[in-house]
Amino acid sequence: MLPVPDDSEQISAAGSMTAQRSYLVASSARDKNRLRSILLESCPAFKALVGLSDPHCLHMLSELGGPWGIVDAGKASLGAVTRGAERRKVDALRKSISASTRPGNTRIAAENGAARMLARRIAEAVCEADTLTAAISGLLSGDDTYRCPLTVHGIGPRIASELAISIDIDEFRSHDRLASYCSLAPRNRQSGTSISSVAASRQGNKRPKNLMIFSCNSPTRSRVRFGEYYRHCRDRGMCHGQALKVTARKRLKVIYAVMRDRVPYAA
Repeated sequence: MLPVPDDSEQISAAGSMTAQRSYLVASSARDKNRLRSILLESCPAFKALVGLSDPHCLHMLSELGGPWGIVDAGKASLGAVTRGAERRKVDALRKSISASTRPGNTRIAAENGAARMLARRIAEAVCEADTLTAAISGLLSGDDTYRCPLTVHGIGPRIASELAISIDIDEFRSHDRLASYCSLAPRNRQSGTSISSVAASRQGNKRPKNLMIFSCNSPTRSRVRFGEYYRHCRDRGMCHGQALKVTARKRLKVIYAVMRDRVPYAA
């Protein structure tokens, strides 16, 4: 249990906007899952190639509907709504539709309407979340506990703001305490004096834990220090999830140090 910090006005405002951003991100994820389900039922080959994080693909779906709406619109209309996109990917999407069986017109109309609505909602949520991220960054620009973690590999404005808002670094005497709070420290289980085991802890604050773990995906694909450590863990026989969590724990030491000392990270 930690004492409730006496937040400044900037931290309180940023916390309110962060909660709204979290709601938008969750809504976007839910709508993406529903849209993927619709595309899978309509045309599996198209669903396998389309990227719902690509603004060009979202614009295409919001204007033309699902895969069969894209076919019915014609090549000229498709080229107009995907202007600026990579033509090779657009052509591959169009060719993938022709290899599937066309459903009935009534079903196509329903799928097109749902795809347009969901694609627009996803694009709006992403745009609003980006606007909030920029506003939060402006509020916290003078806070060293926000600016210094940005120098760590894989830490962007969203994760840095979450850390600055949810963690009062002065309340943690060591990185081990912070790791325990973030549910990244192993938990010892012992019965009597003879039976003991070490397992992953399921206690603590799961939100920073998830942010720390998922944000390690980017460094692990690079040649930076944490990427090399991840590959070393994999070579030792760890699965992807275990290696990712261990890498997150390793990087948390660096994050704790830069937040505690208010100094940028120097690799």
